[in-house]
Amino acid sequence: MPHIDLPKDYPGIRSLFVFCHETAVPLCNLVQVLLHDPHPTLTAGERELIASYVSNLNTCKFCTATHSAIAKHQLGSELALVKQVLADPETAPISDKLKALLKIGAKVQLGGKNVTAQDVAIARGKGATDIEIHDTVLIAAAFCMYNRYVDGLATWQPDNEEFYDKMGAQRKREGYTPASINIKLDDQLRTS
Repeated sequence: MPHIDLPKDYPGIRSLFVFCHETAVPLCNLVQVLLHDPHPTLTAGERELIASYVSNLNTCKFCTATHSAIAKHQLGSELALVKQVLADPETAPISDKLKALLKIGAKVQLGGKNVTAQDVAIARGKGATDIEIHDTVLIAAAFCMYNRYVDGLATWQPDNEEFYDKMGAQRKREGYTPASINIKLDDQLRTS
């Protein structure tokens, strides 16, 4: 049961976006830039894996399921790969660079000061660029915030894998802009 009066027709973070349009717009725009817009080197699927992995470390069911489904669609329907990354990135069939970036993401999840110069040097040694390291830290930090937002207000979260799969396909196609997730001013339910 949500801690505040959220719209019942919207699960997870969408209910929060409908509840408060003023914060929904910048939060949607941030995730659009971080995960969906073109990136010089990291694919959308790799960035979604980082978001899903950090969400899983935070035990945020909604964000883990959502971003795992989006990663699956971004990576060519490879749900097994996503599950391997969530279980143990070190043994997953992903690049050494992505493994190093996921380690940095995990350190950020524990607290930003846990990222060391050695972590960054290892990532660079595996081919990571400064922009990839920067974006990994920002994705991990942002998803700690998104996870805590979703769980801190106890949003309702479906247990239906098909729901998340459909959402994953839609987000792959449409991205995260406020318009693409049907956030409109007239949907706003916030009261003063």
